[in-house]
Amino acid sequence: MPRLKDQLRADLTAAMKARDETRTRTLRMTLTSISNEEVSGAAAHDLTDDEIVRILTKEAKRRREAAAAFAEAGRADQAAAERAEEDVLAAYLPAQLDDAELAALVAAAIAETGASGPGGIGQVMKAVTPTVAGRAEGSRVAAMVRSQLASP
Repeated sequence: MPRLKDQLRADLTAAMKARDETRTRTLRMTLTSISNEEVSGAAAHDLTDDEIVRILTKEAKRRREAAAAFAEAGRADQAAAERAEEDVLAAYLPAQLDDAELAALVAAAIAETGASGPGGIGQVMKAVTPTVAGRAEGSRVAAMVRSQLASP
């Protein structure tokens, strides 16, 4: 299987040939974010697929928040454009966990850590975050942890 960055580059070329402006724009911005991350720090390095997925997740979240802000401001056309870009990015992300799967993972982490009450949120988050990385948004995970720790 080709590396994710190679796949993004190949898809960018295909989108350019197909004159798909939304896909081309989105993939260019994403590859720029990846390149910027690769050269940041003390020495340049290639990113792993997991690191690229983290960048894709961050970019998708940025698009989702922008779409909500534009929709709230009455700019439906711009909100639709942001949602279209988010859809392009979603194709490269792992499948998102549904509520039942997330609840089961959180329950397992609670049982593993033995946490109880609101004071155990940090313990559970530390245990469950690596398991759900890229497959559920952090705020959604935190809400599920809080609700399960609050219920007896």
